[in-house]
Amino acid sequence: MNLQVQIDEGNNGSVVHLSGEIDVYTAPKLKDALLPLTKQKGTLLEVDLTHVNYMDSTGLGVFINALKSSNEHECKFKLINLQDRVYRLFQITGLHEIMDLNSTIRGVDE
Repeated sequence: MNLQVQIDEGNNGSVVHLSGEIDVYTAPKLKDALLPLTKQKGTLLEVDLTHVNYMDSTGLGVFINALKSSNEHECKFKLINLQDRVYRLFQITGLHEIMDLNSTIRGVDE
C-alpha cells in the first residue's frame, strides 16, 4: 500500500496528514516531506496518523529523526490521532515517554 502525504501550512506551523502504511518502502517519502518542516524555528509541527493503520520500525526511525531535528531547530513536534496498533509500537519501544503523542488514541483506554 502507498503512503499519501498532505501538508497544511499555517502561520504557526504545519499539520502533516498521513494515509496508508509506513514501512521500508514508504519511509523515504515520509522523511523527505517531514524533515524540512522540522527546521522551521518556533513553529508547531503536528503529524496526523488517523489513517495510518500499519507502521514498522523504519517509520519509528523517521519519527526519531524528526524529533531530533525539531529539537535542534526549536520546533515543537507532535504526533496526533494514533490508532492503537501504531501506538503500541511507541509503547513497546518506550518512545511514548520521550515523544509528544496526542492523548486521543483510538482503541486505547487511558
